[in-house]
Amino acid sequence: MPASEQVIGRAFRRSVLFIVVLAAFAGSLYWLLKKEEPSKPPVDQTPVAAPKSGPTGGQAPTVRFSDQTQAAGIGFIHRNGAQGERLLPETMGSGVAFFDYDSDGDMDLLLVNSDHWPNGDYGDEPRPGNALYRNDGKGNFEDVSQGSGLETPAYGMGVAVADYDADGDQDVFLTNLGANRLMRNDSDGHFTDVTAQAGVAGPDTAWSTSATFFDYDGDGDLDLFVANYVQWSRETDFGVDFRLTGIGRAYGPPTAFGGSHSLLYRNDGDGYFTDVSAESGIQVDNPASGNPAGKALAVLAADLNKDGRPDLLVANDTVGNFWFRNTDQGFVEEGVLAGLAYDRNGVATGAMGADGADYRNDGDFGIAIGNFANEMTSLYVTQAGELPLADEAIVEGIGPASRQALSFGVLFLDYDLDGRLDFVQANGHLEEEIAKVQPSQSYRQPAQLFWNCGPDCAASFQAVADPGDLGEPIVGRAVSYADIDGDGDLDLLLTQNGGHPLLLRNEQQTGNHWLRVRLQSDGPNQDGIGAEIRLRANGIEQRRLVMPSRGYLSQVELPVTFGLGPATEIESLQVRWPDGTEQLASVSAVDRLVTITKGSSQ
Repeated sequence: MPASEQVIGRAFRRSVLFIVVLAAFAGSLYWLLKKEEPSKPPVDQTPVAAPKSGPTGGQAPTVRFSDQTQAAGIGFIHRNGAQGERLLPETMGSGVAFFDYDSDGDMDLLLVNSDHWPNGDYGDEPRPGNALYRNDGKGNFEDVSQGSGLETPAYGMGVAVADYDADGDQDVFLTNLGANRLMRNDSDGHFTDVTAQAGVAGPDTAWSTSATFFDYDGDGDLDLFVANYVQWSRETDFGVDFRLTGIGRAYGPPTAFGGSHSLLYRNDGDGYFTDVSAESGIQVDNPASGNPAGKALAVLAADLNKDGRPDLLVANDTVGNFWFRNTDQGFVEEGVLAGLAYDRNGVATGAMGADGADYRNDGDFGIAIGNFANEMTSLYVTQAGELPLADEAIVEGIGPASRQALSFGVLFLDYDLDGRLDFVQANGHLEEEIAKVQPSQSYRQPAQLFWNCGPDCAASFQAVADPGDLGEPIVGRAVSYADIDGDGDLDLLLTQNGGHPLLLRNEQQTGNHWLRVRLQSDGPNQDGIGAEIRLRANGIEQRRLVMPSRGYLSQVELPVTFGLGPATEIESLQVRWPDGTEQLASVSAVDRLVTITKGSSQ
C-alpha cells in the first residue's frame, strides 16, 4: 500500500475510533449524572474503551523481563525517612542513572537515596547514602559506593550525568531537597564535590527534582537546567494538615503549596557556571498572584519546532506544563500555544515524568507525560511534523489502559528490537492505605509495557498482558534502561519508594537485529548530547535524539539503540550534530556497537 494511503487509512480508523470512544464516554457520563447523588463523592471510575486493532493488527511477541536484582548483587534500599508524619517529600522516591563512570565500555549504575529527617528517631541505623555499582560487563554489579564521594548523605531526588568539563569522563549532578551537588569525576573511581566553585548549588530552601545538561546557547559546551518543585517546609506541611477519612493525616497535595522558579546555568567553559535564570525567560509567574507558577517534576530538552535550537518541555504537577521555545533572545514560554499545557479538556494534570520520540517513524514527535491516578497518561503528538501538538493518548492505545494507574517514570524504548519504539511506565501510589478510601486504587502497582504495533494497526500501542517480573506490583517511581549484559537489547531498572529497586533483564529471543551507536567529538560536548541520529533500513527511517536525561529524575545510558527487525544491512546512517553539521557514516555489519567520530570519514 502506498505511504499516502496508509496515512489516510490510519487517520480514518483513528477518527472512527475516537468518535466511538467519545460516544461511549458521553453515554457513561450521562448515566452517572442521572443516578441519585451519593452521600460521598465517588472516585471517578468511568470506563473508557480502548481502541481495538484493525484486521491487519499485529500480535505482540512473547518477551519477558526477569528480576535479577539480588542475583546481580544490588542490595540497595531507598530510605525516605518516613516515621508517620506524612511529609510530602517522602512520597516522591528518587532517581537512577545508567552511565559508564569508569570508561570501560559497560553501563554502571547509580541509585539516588533520600535521608533521615533531622531530629528523627532512627536508633542505630546509619544515615542512608547514594549507591554506585560497577558493572563487570555481564550484568553483575559490585557496590563501589564507599569512598567514591557519591555516598555522602543528602535528601536526594534526581540525577543528571554529562562530561560538563570535557575531560573525557562522566560527571554527576545530584538534585536534592536542599542544596544540589555537582560531582566531578576524577577518573580514578572517585568524585570530588565542586558545587561551590561551579556555582550550581541553588538555594538551600529549594526542592529540586529533574535536571538536564544541554547546549541551549549554541556555544558548544553543556549548560544545565534544574527543575524545582514546590515551596516546601516542614512547618508549611504541618500547617496544611491534609486528612483523608479512614486514614487520618495524609500526604498533602501539591495544590496546597506554592510554586517555584526553576534554574538555568550557563556553562562558562572553564568549570564555572553563571546563573542566568532570571534573564533567560524560564521563570514564569502566575499573572493573578505574581508568585512562581511552576511545580516542575520533569524536563526534556528537544527541538520541537525544528529551528536548530533545543527547546524545553517542563512537566508541572497540577499546573499547566511549560514549553520554553528557544530563541536568539532567550526562552519564551508557549505551552498553551504548543498544545502541551493542559489535557484535552483544558485541565492541568498531576504531571510526573516525561519522554519524547518519533515513535511512529513518520516524522511526528510524540511527548508522553505520566499523570496522577484517574488521569490517563498524556501522549502529545505533532501534526504532520508541525506544532501545535494534540493529545492522542486514547486513539494511540495508551490512554484507557493507563487511566487507573498513578504513573511516574515514562520511557520510549524498542524492547523487542523490531524497529519501532515501545513504551513503559512505572506506577505506584503515595498513600499506603489508599484502598481504604479508593477501592479501585492500590499502593503497589505493576508497571505497564506497551508494544508498538506499527502503522497497520488502528492504535499504535497495545498493552502487554504478561511482561514477566516487570508486572510485579511495586511502589514504582523512576525507570531507566541500558544494555547491562552486552547482548544488544535493553534491560530495565525501576526504583521503588521506600524499597529495593527492580533490575530486569530483557529475555527477548525474537532474532531481531540491532545497532548501537555512540557519538564522539573533540569539542566541549564530547558525547554529542543534543544530536539527532537517523538510520534507514528496510526502507524505514528511524530518528533518535541523543538526550540521556529523560523520564522521571533519571538518566538512561548514553549509546542509542536501534532495533532493525529482520534487516541485516544499513541503508544509511546520518548524524546531525548539535551545531547543525550533517555527517554520513558507513556501517559494515549489524548487531554491534559503532562509534561515530565527528568529522571522520567513516
